[in-house]
Amino acid sequence: MHRLVVFLCIAPLLAPAAERINHAGRILGPAPVLTNAVLFNTPAADTALSGMQIMPRDNAWNEDISRRPLLTNSDAMIAQIYAELASGRKTLRAFQEMNFVLVPDSQPLVPIAFLDYPEDSDPSPYPIPSNLPVEGWPAATSGLTLSQWQEDTNNVGGDRHSIIVQPGTGYFWETWQCKRVSTNWQASNGAKFNLNSNALRPAGWTSGDAAGLSMFTGIVRYDECARGTIEHALRVVVKHTRAQYIYPASHYASVPYTTSNTVPAMGQRLRLKASFVVPSNWTKEEKAVCAALKKYGGLVADNGGFFSISVAPDDRFSSSAFSHFGSTGTLSITNFDVIQTTGPTQGPRSAGAPNVNAGADFMAIAGRPVTLAGAVSYTNTAPLTVGWSLYSGPAAVSFSDATRTNSSVTFSTPGTYILMLSADDAVHSVAYDAVVVPVTDAIVAQARCSPTAVTLSWNGGTPPFDVFSSSSLASNSWTLVTTTSATNATFALATGAKFYRVRGH
Repeated sequence: MHRLVVFLCIAPLLAPAAERINHAGRILGPAPVLTNAVLFNTPAADTALSGMQIMPRDNAWNEDISRRPLLTNSDAMIAQIYAELASGRKTLRAFQEMNFVLVPDSQPLVPIAFLDYPEDSDPSPYPIPSNLPVEGWPAATSGLTLSQWQEDTNNVGGDRHSIIVQPGTGYFWETWQCKRVSTNWQASNGAKFNLNSNALRPAGWTSGDAAGLSMFTGIVRYDECARGTIEHALRVVVKHTRAQYIYPASHYASVPYTTSNTVPAMGQRLRLKASFVVPSNWTKEEKAVCAALKKYGGLVADNGGFFSISVAPDDRFSSSAFSHFGSTGTLSITNFDVIQTTGPTQGPRSAGAPNVNAGADFMAIAGRPVTLAGAVSYTNTAPLTVGWSLYSGPAAVSFSDATRTNSSVTFSTPGTYILMLSADDAVHSVAYDAVVVPVTDAIVAQARCSPTAVTLSWNGGTPPFDVFSSSSLASNSWTLVTTTSATNATFALATGAKFYRVRGH
């Protein structure tokens, strides 16, 4: 009896895609699930933070301001900031001060008394863990234990900010002049923020920061420096601010009081000049800071004796991490511009942001071009730049035209690739979507029949191999008949036609 054997070569089955991409085009890690309070200076905190979109994609802290126009009196304002700083304090300093703790959804709520600004505070209780770090610990606490620093046993005083982040609920809490007295907690004020919202403090309300801004969103953290990229604006302190606040600030603190428009307002955004050349011998941390100050800038958040940014006091930073900043550094306030800021419905928060869809994940064979199925939806008239790029993979790929959503792509080497499709109108947050592509070698096969058996043999692909059979080529139901690491398999002949296919892993 004549028997037809059809051998089909197929690639591995795909798992469902669930790429979460942040505003900077980075694929996030798994959303954090915490079971206990995790301190900022630990690998566990790094892992949790890698899976978080910190504030919405179009939030002011995440806004790319590299192409924003200058404020008309930028030069005069920079000159004023420079003039008011004391000699030796006119260059950028990196203060390792603002620490934080990540807590689980189940963290017990604890009463906290607000002593000075209860009317500007979000009500108690807060999810305060026993290991709540207070500003400065451990870098500036002279060897005191965390418990001793919480109580301020040496009466050091100071701002003593604290930050509690609860990734699961999306909320975080910040205080000013926080202190533990025996088993009770107190602070001058307290503010609650939402990681998933652009909502501001009520107009005129302060927060842990004089500008009414959050602090957590503007801190330079170890995990992002380790990646070499800071993805947000930085918290900036200058000597003096005027009696005005601009978006996204909600409060001013002008001492001495002035309304001069050459003095920066709270919420004013400074940007490192694109022409500033970062010396090649600067550290990875310093280079990341400079790149962030060029792309996202710095938001004026408080008054102080220095021109400074806030860094988490992580004991994993080397002693030289920020050694080129400070009084002997060369990054002067004169290397900055002041830009025109956007309001609550302007810039990335305006209507008409582009959306992209990279299409469904698919399988490919090395050396064979595949047509991509991307799509972009867009209602604005501003020029739109669309592009495919290789996000990750074992080798380079070749696009027929990376600027077309339906470009074809060819993979030269087997492995798992992630391709990113982006759309940028220079106004909104860049839109991203990704597609995952497992690529295998082609499986070349042959079949030999004897009177009693059929032997399949093949080369290519990656073991182990699954062999399936069906009585109909059009069938949607294929039966797994064997899994083998070999490159051949033999089966007894049966009455009627039999079809086979092989899948490599």
